[in-house]
Amino acid sequence: MSSRSPDLPGAFLGAPIAHRGLHDRACGVIENSRGAIRAAIEAGYGIEIDIQPAACGEAMVFHDDTLDRLTAETGAVRERSAEALGRIALTASGGETIPTLGEILALVDGRAPLLIEIKDQDGALGPDVGPLGDRIAELLVEYAGPVAVMSFNPAALASLVEAAPRIPRGLITCDFTAEHWPRVPAERRAALAALRDLEPLGAAFISHQWRDLSSPAVLAAKAAGRAVLCWTVRSPREERIARALADNVTFEGYLAEVPEDAPGQSAPSPAPDPRPGGLGWRRRPHRQPAGPRGH
Repeated sequence: MSSRSPDLPGAFLGAPIAHRGLHDRACGVIENSRGAIRAAIEAGYGIEIDIQPAACGEAMVFHDDTLDRLTAETGAVRERSAEALGRIALTASGGETIPTLGEILALVDGRAPLLIEIKDQDGALGPDVGPLGDRIAELLVEYAGPVAVMSFNPAALASLVEAAPRIPRGLITCDFTAEHWPRVPAERRAALAALRDLEPLGAAFISHQWRDLSSPAVLAAKAAGRAVLCWTVRSPREERIARALADNVTFEGYLAEVPEDAPGQSAPSPAPDPRPGGLGWRRRPHRQPAGPRGH
C-alpha cells in the first residue's frame, strides 16, 4: 500500500475546471491547445488537459490516441516523434500545433490549477502503460504551481508514487459498464467501479462521472476525506445536480460561473474571442464542438 498523496490544493475546489481548456472550435480555439489554455486562465477557470506519449517518450498535450479527429494527419500519436507532432497543425485552429506538456507548464506558470490526465496506454486499463508517467513526473518535479495528476488506469500513476510524491494523485472513475469498457475484463471492471485501487495507490481524490455520483463507493471515498471532482457537465442544470455531491466540476459546452471567493484564483477577466473584432466568450453561447463525450 502506498502512502497517501498530498491533498488537492484549495484552488482545485474553487473555480470550475475547464475540460481540455476553454475551447470553442467555431472560434478556432481547439481543445488542449495553447489558445484554450490562455482562454481558461483569462476567464479565471481551472484547467484539465490530457497527455499522450510521442514515440520518443515526450509528453504531448492531446486527447486522442490517433491524430485523425483533430488534425489532417492519420495514425497513432505514439508513432510520431515530439518534433514531428509539434509541426502538425490542429484543424480549424489558424495554425496552432500540438504542444508538449513542458510548453503548457511554462504557459500556465501557476496562474491556474492544472489537472493532468494520463491517458491509458494499455488499452484495457492493465499494467502495460510504458514510461509516460516517468516523463510527467520528471517535468513536474520543479513545477511550483497547483497541479495534480489522475488517470482511469491506476498503473499509469504508479511511477509518480516514488518519482513525484509531493504531487496529488487521483483516479478518474465511473460505473465501468461492459457497454463502455468492452476490452476490460469483468472482474477488473468490478474492482474499478468499487474504487478498490484508492488505498493501494494512496489516491487523494477522485474525478467521477457526474451521473453516478450517488454510488456507494463515491460516498465512501468522500466520507474518508477524499476530494470528489466530477466529469463532464455540459450545462448549468447538470452542474447544479453534480454540485449536490461533488466538491467541484469539470465542464464544457457553456460558461460556468466563477465564484467570487474561489480559492487560489485571481479576479477573472472576460475571456476574449480570439477572432479580430470578436464578441467575446462571455457575450454569446459557448458552442460544443463535435468529438468524444468521455473524459
